[in-house]
Amino acid sequence: MSYPQNCRYSKDHEWIRVEGDRGTVGITDHAQEQLGDVVFLELPEVGRKLKAGEVFGTVESVKAVSELFSPVSGEVVEAHGDLTKNPEKVNTDPHGEAWMIVVKLALPKEVDGLMDAAQYEAYVASESK
Repeated sequence: MSYPQNCRYSKDHEWIRVEGDRGTVGITDHAQEQLGDVVFLELPEVGRKLKAGEVFGTVESVKAVSELFSPVSGEVVEAHGDLTKNPEKVNTDPHGEAWMIVVKLALPKEVDGLMDAAQYEAYVASESK
């Protein structure tokens, strides 16, 4: 798997794609692979303020329930409601159609502390040893 170059990645296996003062957030292909078939998704309300590393929702698969962690601080300006009706999209298009939330960045510099695609690929490889 090669990860999109236009995203940054957290050690919790979330990605963020920043455009202006907003960041679109989802989970990585590696994360969905570890989870297996996703059957349920819980996302936050629009307007909720998050801190970097804070839980913003849960994803449930046939194997486990996992928490979702915000890679940055900010306010939720959009939650992907269609995804909660079709959670299986997380398995088929984790870096595209299966985005989860859009956050208005409170501290844009936080993004600089996240991994780029090459660093994330190396992190995943070292984790699976």
